Amino acid sequence: MTYRVAVRALCEFTAKQGDLDLRFTPSPTALEGMAGHATVTARRANGYEREVTLEGSYGTLQVRGRADGFDPGKNRLEEIKTYRGDLDRQPANHRHLHWAQAKVYGWLLCEARYLQTLDIALVYFDVVTQKETLLVETFSAETLQDFFVAQCRAFIAWAEQEQSHRAERDQALRAMRFPYGEFRLGQRQLAEAVYKSVCTGTHLMAQAPTGIGKTLATLFPQLKAVPGQQLDKLFFLTAKTSGRQLALDAVKSLSSESMPLRSLELIARDKACEHPDKACHGESCPLARGFYDRLPAARAEAVNQRFLDQTQVRRVALAHGICPYYLSQELTRWVDVVVGDYNYYFDLSALLYSLTLLNQWRVGVLVDEAHNLLERGRGMYSAELDSNQIRGLRKTLPAFLKRPIERVLRAWSDLHREQVAEYQVLPDLPYKLINALQHAVNAITEYMGEDPAGLAPALLTAYFNAMHFCRLAEEFGEHSLIDCTLVSGPDRNRTKASVLCIRNVLPAPFLTARIREARSCVLFSATLAPQRFYADTLGVPRNHVWIDVESPFRPEQLHVRLARNISTRYRDRYASLQPIVDLIAEQYRERPGNYLAFFSSFDYLQQVTTLLSAQHPDLPYWEQTRSMQETARTAFLERFTEQSSGIGFAVLGGAFSEGIDLPGKRLIGAFVATLGLPQINPVNEQMKARMDQLFGAGYDYTYLYPGLQKVVQAAGRVIRTTEDAGILHLIDDRFARSQVRRLLPGWWPNPA
Repeated sequence: MTYRVAVRALCEFTAKQGDLDLRFTPSPTALEGMAGHATVTARRANGYEREVTLEGSYGTLQVRGRADGFDPGKNRLEEIKTYRGDLDRQPANHRHLHWAQAKVYGWLLCEARYLQTLDIALVYFDVVTQKETLLVETFSAETLQDFFVAQCRAFIAWAEQEQSHRAERDQALRAMRFPYGEFRLGQRQLAEAVYKSVCTGTHLMAQAPTGIGKTLATLFPQLKAVPGQQLDKLFFLTAKTSGRQLALDAVKSLSSESMPLRSLELIARDKACEHPDKACHGESCPLARGFYDRLPAARAEAVNQRFLDQTQVRRVALAHGICPYYLSQELTRWVDVVVGDYNYYFDLSALLYSLTLLNQWRVGVLVDEAHNLLERGRGMYSAELDSNQIRGLRKTLPAFLKRPIERVLRAWSDLHREQVAEYQVLPDLPYKLINALQHAVNAITEYMGEDPAGLAPALLTAYFNAMHFCRLAEEFGEHSLIDCTLVSGPDRNRTKASVLCIRNVLPAPFLTARIREARSCVLFSATLAPQRFYADTLGVPRNHVWIDVESPFRPEQLHVRLARNISTRYRDRYASLQPIVDLIAEQYRERPGNYLAFFSSFDYLQQVTTLLSAQHPDLPYWEQTRSMQETARTAFLERFTEQSSGIGFAVLGGAFSEGIDLPGKRLIGAFVATLGLPQINPVNEQMKARMDQLFGAGYDYTYLYPGLQKVVQAAGRVIRTTEDAGILHLIDDRFARSQVRRLLPGWWPNPA
């Protein structure tokens, strides 16, 4: 059985050594890297070969990759590396890795072309100055072969172990049985659709009711398909911590003690970092010192643990004296199932997507609560800069950086002269300002090379914001707007200040490539209707399959009441307070128990609770608050017990309107006051205009569909099992409109 490995992956396993050191970063963007490679190769003579595909083997190991370039006239193989900053500051272990990759490519080329000697060049290309630095050495084919064999021997024991693991894993997955015997109604339908989509290599959008067990119904068939479809990895992507925990629990329920299935939880860097006050290099952080020297032992222990949640990863990492966050990143290469946030696959610099491309993995992707991917995707591909933040750097700037920052502020002042309204969409990118930002980024990068620990936190934040802004400027198109909002300057009167935003309206162009890269991408949620809206905005390929899963719930389980005489429109808010308080109190008196009441904002919520408290002081209630911490959220939910009674007030679209499970008497009803429509403001009106331009449905795509999705998610908290019964109050006269009623779940009974 052959084990295939990419040249880069082989060398990263065998040739990385010394400290973890991020001081020579950030590296150029992907576009800058591609442009840099193109610039270098365009300078070469006729006959120069670009992207040379090479392949070779050692024992059962097959090594493959693409060398950047080969000049037959000079008999020179080139490995091109783009960079920013001072090359002399490049850590020695980075250079060691680059030579290893180049020499492996060198042997593969010698073997393919029957060469006896070969010149190998590391070509370092500065994306700022456009200058090349060449490091050239001449090697005999025999020397290169010896080096290749040494790398393969260092890797082959691990490769054989991985082959054995994969064979055992596939055998166990073929024999795996659904852990609960019978599927729930609707759960089997979803599982069959997921399995078929993986086996046929198609993408699936699945709308399935809350409470049927979507997590298991998607994980189980994907894992069953792994052996037959020769999948390398399964990525389960979530929007929230609660979804990640459900996925981890589901993996555990599918994995018996004897199941050789490795799963890994990925968490954010700020949650995993043991020393947030230290920089990521060996001179500062003890867990970065000698990281790659201690990594092999930690990796070997970790892959024998099977279930690697954040607690287990941290335990292994600290036992070996290395960073838990970067150990988890390394382990993504060697596990079967990865559970993590959307950004690990869909972000601009997503780890899992990058590794998938690099290693040519065959992957299955499950996107939980996929309706959230629209707003999250917009956030990933938007960037914001505040001139007040840049101006505030002046007092603490190192002398070296004063001129580039002043240049940014002058360009920003020029932009303000053209601003005629408080909020304005610009007709095009402000190229003068962006050029100044790029020069400032380059200057800060150069300064970091000289003094990596010398950046104040505010300057570091501004630096990363500016880099992200410049990267998105490179990708600017009709999927995004660039707008400028005037704000108060530091002196309140004299100085103009503004916030400049590249605002993504349509994430589809960015997400499509990531969806297509998967063998099958399954996007599932209780609210994926209308189908066309989510397919358009998320970039799901046209040939995808759609399924609306049959609900296991009966209309008689849910009593829906419509408050036709109440308007929750902004202009009617004050008049709505008394009728809403009367309705809530009347329902609670009629049937005491646990309820959730959802409102469009914290202000609206607090106006209702203030009146309720004054008029019904004996009625127990508790509230969601702004910036609620995790312990407070847990305490909020813990008040819903089988024996308790009271009303939890929450914001529609917030932490308690989806992803929580309160079956039985823990929740017997809900009040939803408002359609959840986004606020009408200049930004949303511009998004509406762009959606109208792209799809001819601006109001629906910007306001109606996103709003009703929040309503259905919140209402879905009431009925969680086939034994539950409850009541739902829809509070707004607009719920009676046929246009709105069509967007509510089909199994709901007609409102009373």
